[in-house]
Amino acid sequence: MTLKRGFDRSEYEGRVARAQARMAKAGIGALLLTTEPEVRYFTGYLTRFWESPTRPWFLLIPASGAPIAVIPSIGAELMGQTWIRDIRTWRAPDLEDDGVSLLAETIREIVGDGGIIGLPDGHETHLRMPLADYARLGQAIGKRRLGSDHGILRALRMVKSPAEVEKIRHACAIGGRAYARVPEIAREGAPLDEIFRRFQMLCLEEGADWVPYVAGGADQGGYGDVISPARPVPLRRGDVLMLDTGLVWDGYFCDFDRNWSIGPASDAVKAAHAALIASAEAGFAAAKPGALASEIYEAMNAPLMKAGGGTDAGRIGHGLGMSLTEWPSLIPTDHTPIEAGMVLTLEPGISVGARILVHEENILVTEAGAEWLTTLAPTAIPEI
Repeated sequence: MTLKRGFDRSEYEGRVARAQARMAKAGIGALLLTTEPEVRYFTGYLTRFWESPTRPWFLLIPASGAPIAVIPSIGAELMGQTWIRDIRTWRAPDLEDDGVSLLAETIREIVGDGGIIGLPDGHETHLRMPLADYARLGQAIGKRRLGSDHGILRALRMVKSPAEVEKIRHACAIGGRAYARVPEIAREGAPLDEIFRRFQMLCLEEGADWVPYVAGGADQGGYGDVISPARPVPLRRGDVLMLDTGLVWDGYFCDFDRNWSIGPASDAVKAAHAALIASAEAGFAAAKPGALASEIYEAMNAPLMKAGGGTDAGRIGHGLGMSLTEWPSLIPTDHTPIEAGMVLTLEPGISVGARILVHEENILVTEAGAEWLTTLAPTAIPEI
């Protein structure tokens, strides 16, 4: 069966209703959203045009009723193809007034004197408009105040609907097929930068819409980090190759990696890889409704400590969905309660002498426990 792109209108109406219920409890008169995933979450507005930093985009979620888009006129046609009907535009970029007056006028219309306009302001959020314009907006809305959304967007986006989960599952399947073909492109003597490019091609061939994130590394017995750009260095016998992808299908990410040994793996690499799989399995077992993110971390960290110690990466997993990384973080100090419908990555790392190995899988939390969205890698590291 072909998976449907987009969502039914009821999906968006449900999101808005849940947001408005939380807004009422928090005393918020409207939400003001400025980033791509926030706007798309409530509208379905999917475009790569956000790559340009020139134009700001605004979406208002009123206390009742449908969202209002306040956007540059260049986006009106596409926004009109979504379920949003109240679309207010200006010709952008406008160096004198880039949507601020129009946005302020709309806020004054839907929020009464003394009302609060909530903006996401916690960890992993940012404001996608010029700071000077934000200050002007605060002055232009009269007896109203710009303030916090009290974590409303975070709470909503953490828990995925069944329709969202299916898109992430589909993205994971695409990534899995691409990884299965890595032996076609990786071999002793192949330059790492060429492998990166060709792996992106494999992802696209297998059905990805685009591949905004590919990372990895390769070196003798492990790698130094997993974020450096690939260099034109040929693979050598004894290298461990790791590829990590965040590909997108219909606006939703997968995020997982795989490791290969170029030629026979050393005993140290074999043991480290086995410990990573054990850590992922421990995280899978611990990921149940009612558990805390910190408890999943502790469960995953135990096999790593037994095998000689983890890495200094800062966390060993995170949320996943419309963004490559989302809330929560699997760290000792994140005590976010785990709920059914959360999609998480399990991303343990381990030291191998002066090098590291990292492994990552994607899971769904259900009422009965966890479910693999990726196919768990074998305990034995594959050899090329």
